[in-house]
Amino acid sequence: MTNPEQENWYLISNADELDSPALVFYPDRIAENIVRLKNSINDISRLRPHVKTHKNPEISAMMIGAGISKFKCATIAEAEMLAICKAADVLLAYQPVGPKISRFIELIKTYPDTHFSCLCDNAVSLKAIASAALAAGLVLDLFLDLNVGMNRTGIAPDEKAVLLYQQIHAEPGVNARGLHAYDGHIHDASLETRKEKWQLVMDAVLWLEGQLIAAALPKPVIVAGGTPTYPLYAALEEIECSPGTFILWDKGYQDAFTEQEYLTAALVLTRVISLHGPAALTVDLGHKSVAAENNLQHRVYFLNAPDAAMVGQSEEHLVLDAGAGHGFAIGDILYGLPIHICPTVALYGTAAVVENRQLKGEWKIIARERKINI
Repeated sequence: MTNPEQENWYLISNADELDSPALVFYPDRIAENIVRLKNSINDISRLRPHVKTHKNPEISAMMIGAGISKFKCATIAEAEMLAICKAADVLLAYQPVGPKISRFIELIKTYPDTHFSCLCDNAVSLKAIASAALAAGLVLDLFLDLNVGMNRTGIAPDEKAVLLYQQIHAEPGVNARGLHAYDGHIHDASLETRKEKWQLVMDAVLWLEGQLIAAALPKPVIVAGGTPTYPLYAALEEIECSPGTFILWDKGYQDAFTEQEYLTAALVLTRVISLHGPAALTVDLGHKSVAAENNLQHRVYFLNAPDAAMVGQSEEHLVLDAGAGHGFAIGDILYGLPIHICPTVALYGTAAVVENRQLKGEWKIIARERKINI
């Protein structure tokens, strides 16, 4: 296996065999990122990585093989992928509603060797989830979902949260397992600024924990954070941490969070398909091939064309200004680091796998689908 940090690590000797656009994974660099994650925390049992970044069973199996037993996910398909990989403990970090409740119950019954749990933030959902669990003869672990600043789901960590947690604890069919706090709104480049905002979140969560213990409830498990605040939670002793992007990394996080030294382990490969005058060229990397939620200049960075500027993008095309005398010809390959890897991966059904600069097959991104079996 090659040194994962070698210069020009991304080059593929037999790239002519790979159609474009393509998603490419580098397992040696993925393995190194797993090692770095494990080395960043005092106890790997506190790790609960989110799999929404890679959505892939081979990568999940690599983490399980490295001793990571707990995971977090956002969809039933991601949860089923983890169960197929025989993950021991899976938190669906989502509140199931409607048919998703019955799908979740079916998932639990189909994969009894995996312990599943999910989120809840209101009494209506609590009753629906508990009723379904009771009907199925189950006792389902619930985490109280806290709104610590994202303002999309969750209950504020105040007296009402104490009451709802007490309701979960008393409700037949469910068990109050702990607290879930995702602080994705904290993503400042400065670690000190992140720490100041994070401390407010941590103080609120710990206040709530204290209130629950004072009410004679069992000490709750706390699952908190994502990648930007991961180092802050990791420095504590008991919090379960849920980084996700670390596994593949991307140009956006590489530039923003320099204190976290993970390796970019995935890219998109594209080809020049047209030339326009002395400076402009078009590659086959449209909206359907790389995450396009950021502004045009912050979607992809080309490792072998670092000065190329984005001029325009449509569904199947990306127009670049590579400068006069750029030297690129029709059919030339560009290797691009997505600014945001997570939604980029979800655009592909498979990823080409490269070892020792050679294509070695492909891995399916099975959990990009909304349904695998259940």
